[in-house]
Order: sequence, then structure tokens, then C-alpha cells
Amino acid sequence: MGLVDRVCRRLRAGHRVCRTVVLRLRFDDFAKATRSHTLASPTDDTATLLAALRTLLAGCRGLIDERGITLIGVALANLDDADAIQLELPFQARDLTGLDAALDRVRDRYGSSSITRGALIGVNQGLAVPLLPD
Repeated sequence: MGLVDRVCRRLRAGHRVCRTVVLRLRFDDFAKATRSHTLASPTDDTATLLAALRTLLAGCRGLIDERGITLIGVALANLDDADAIQLELPFQARDLTGLDAALDRVRDRYGSSSITRGALIGVNQGLAVPLLPD
């Protein structure tokens, strides 16, 4: 969840949307596997992308149980400008007052570690790498 949260925040900060989510796995024997899923419409919604990635991860559960896992990675593909997305019927604009927008505003103002999702409380997020502007 933490990985997806960070990747989606960067996606929204770049005013982008994506249609494809990519899950990358490395196993104990250093073999690699990649799984991807293309969504019906472009999005920058963390919950939507997280659900797609969880489905991909559930599909790899047998491989992970059999071979062990040493690395998990998330990538987003089929990027487009957020302003250029086709509206879907019934032509409702994006809801900018949602959870993702609120989290982004708090993090922009007070720093990345100022707020976290409830599911990530007490979970070690690992090393934080500073990001250069795109």
C-alpha cells in the first residue's frame, strides 16, 4: 500500500493519469516475473490502482508461496495528461475533494511524513529517497 501511495502521489503531482499497472516480482532464485493489467479508463485514483495491483498479486500467490519473494515493484504505464482524459457518461468531472487530493495537499504543505494511511501506521516504510523534480 505504501508503494502504491507514493507512486500515485507522484502521478498526481505530475498532472498525469495512467491506464496500465505493472507488478514486478523477484523470487529467491533471482528469477523475475512481471504482470500487468490495463484499466478501462485512465485514472490517478489510489484506491482503483491499489485494487488492480492487489488482484495481480493474488494471481501470483502460488508462485510466491512456491519460490519465495525478495523484491516487489510497482510501475504505471500508458500515461496521459490529466487534463486530456475523456469524460465518461454521465459527464461528471473528477472529484478533487477526495481522499487522495486531501492527502496530497497535507503532504505538500507539511512534508511527506506528516500524514499516512491508517493501514500503514506502525509499518516500517523503509528508506526514503529524496526525489528530484521531473
